Amino acid sequence: MAKTLAANRIAERKLRDKQARRAQIISAARRIAELEGWSNVTVRRLSDEISYSQPVLYAHFGSREGILAAVAIEGFQELGLALKKARKRVKRGNAVESVAAAYLEFAASSPALYEVMFSLSLSVPFDEAATPPELRFAFAQLLELFQGQNSKSEVISELFWASLHGIAELTRTKRFPRSRQKERVRALVELFTFPRDETAQAAKVR
Repeated sequence: MAKTLAANRIAERKLRDKQARRAQIISAARRIAELEGWSNVTVRRLSDEISYSQPVLYAHFGSREGILAAVAIEGFQELGLALKKARKRVKRGNAVESVAAAYLEFAASSPALYEVMFSLSLSVPFDEAATPPELRFAFAQLLELFQGQNSKSEVISELFWASLHGIAELTRTKRFPRSRQKERVRALVELFTFPRDETAQAAKVR
């Protein structure tokens, strides 16, 4: 019994150490990217930054892309939490407007993180059986806005997401002037705010 307990404690400690190292690597990658861009996030640079050998980094993630994918997945979890908080705090206002503002704020406040989530070529699957739960969680916050309002709630959620992403990217790359951001959000909210009774009736007619 004593040997079993000791073995369990050792296994638990190793798991905690592994999780701590993984978190440290991801944190370092994010820090470098925010300051210097993703091109400077290399296995060698990370190894120097956190004093772990390159084989240790490869053992945790397999490749540089594996590190970036882990950062992206963490970003979707954070985005999902931000959208959920925005959706939940609305009592008498418009949840669509609150979520839209939270999404754009997330993209603007963490540009490097947003870039790795959407703009870099990573093999993170979307809308597949292998899609990570963090991605499903983030999309669920958008889907929740339109559930029960229309028989095509998933498509509407995707179009809303596409609109937010377009605004975020075009603003980030200075194609859209920030001076009209509030006006854009208001117009978008008007387009995606549907009266529940009329929508439900329309769904029945179809």
